[in-house]
Amino acid sequence: MKKTVKMPNWTEVLEELKDCRRIDALDFVRRKYLKELSEKLTRNVIAYYSGWLQKPNVGNAEINDDDKNGLMATIHGLDRSKGLDLILHTPGGNLTATESIVDYLRQMFGNNIRAIIPQIAMSSGTMIACSCSDIIMGKQSNIGPIDPQFGGIPAHGVIDEFKEALKKIKEDPESIPLWQSIVSKYHPTFLGECDKAIILSSEIVTNWLKTNMFKDDQDKDRKIEKIIECLNNHEDTKTHSRHIHVAQARDIGLKITLLEENPELQDLVLTVHHAFMHTFSNSDAVKIIENQNGNAIIYKIAAR
Repeated sequence: MKKTVKMPNWTEVLEELKDCRRIDALDFVRRKYLKELSEKLTRNVIAYYSGWLQKPNVGNAEINDDDKNGLMATIHGLDRSKGLDLILHTPGGNLTATESIVDYLRQMFGNNIRAIIPQIAMSSGTMIACSCSDIIMGKQSNIGPIDPQFGGIPAHGVIDEFKEALKKIKEDPESIPLWQSIVSKYHPTFLGECDKAIILSSEIVTNWLKTNMFKDDQDKDRKIEKIIECLNNHEDTKTHSRHIHVAQARDIGLKITLLEENPELQDLVLTVHHAFMHTFSNSDAVKIIENQNGNAIIYKIAAR
């Protein structure tokens, strides 16, 4: 009896191979573990990642207004009733863009947003974390000061320098030429801009903490005042790049959940994190905004 052998449909096979080639290995691994993390949490997960550590001094790595387009793309189609866990890895960025991004996220998810910080969320990244109901951090995680910067120049530092100049000039009028040469590098309205930026940073984070993280706390004002004093105080932190680790973040009063309390979650979060680190190290991606369904906006190094 002659055996009939069923031949494969080579057209279908070729199409499957094409689909496989379309999926980059780096993308495949990231998306696999983002999906697993979302399933573990039973919540929406969006990774908001910058590759500034692997690609220092590359443009578009910081938080800016264009990031809202990435968030719009990744939020589209999600079941927003499940809330959002936002994985943050960023050096920070534009203050008013950050304010607008948080406003958009709250319009989409209300207060049902948690921040997960696998490693670093500095400056405006810290501000976003403070807008959430809870911050999940591990022993290796850190946030940073929220004192404003102008092109890398600390606003607090400028004001302190002017105060020092006034003090020294009163003590020794002959030092006027020296201090004049120092303060003349700032344009006339710069001092006022620095003062306003410091106030704005504190006001924004105070409002976010009051309306979410500490919404139901009776002594919220005292707690928030301490947090703002610690995060927006250049005299104590000394430098804008100061790393505030999990124990200190808890000590100043932020509501922190320790990643180590849930080993399975810890493993998934750090696997996702390392998948993003490998992507930045082995591709031209400089920023990725991606959800658990594989929807992503990937910003790449601009071609020269």
